[in-house]
Amino acid sequence: MTSSTFDWNCKNTWSRSALNTFWCLLGCAIGDFGTILFFQLSKIPFPLLGIMILAIINGLITSIILETLILIRQGFSFNGALKTASGMSLISMLSMEIMMNLTDYVLTGGAILNWWIIPIMLLVGFLTPWPYNYWRLKKFGINCH
Repeated sequence: MTSSTFDWNCKNTWSRSALNTFWCLLGCAIGDFGTILFFQLSKIPFPLLGIMILAIINGLITSIILETLILIRQGFSFNGALKTASGMSLISMLSMEIMMNLTDYVLTGGAILNWWIIPIMLLVGFLTPWPYNYWRLKKFGINCH
């Protein structure tokens, strides 16, 4: 399929890519928000950039763990599931994590969770990689679940 004939209007692909993006978001949010919340509640003095980098790393780790478990439930071997989860959606996860943390930084000053920032971070985190996930699924038939 060439770029001039690429179809951005497939409802089935948008639906499937939304589900894939949701699972990625769930995994990323667990590690990311958990890290930010830990430092917010513990009040351990740690540089803001350090907290945000740890949040991104932990978000990537928890997303890979969640995606690995989903793939194992779909019949993948552990090694196959881990390899697929860590390789196939890394761009999606990185873009999601960076934009979620950038949103937090711009709106709150960074590493702060409260009732109003979480939905905004989740929305930005979802919308950022969704078109990429659609493109990848539509063009190559590749997804992580």
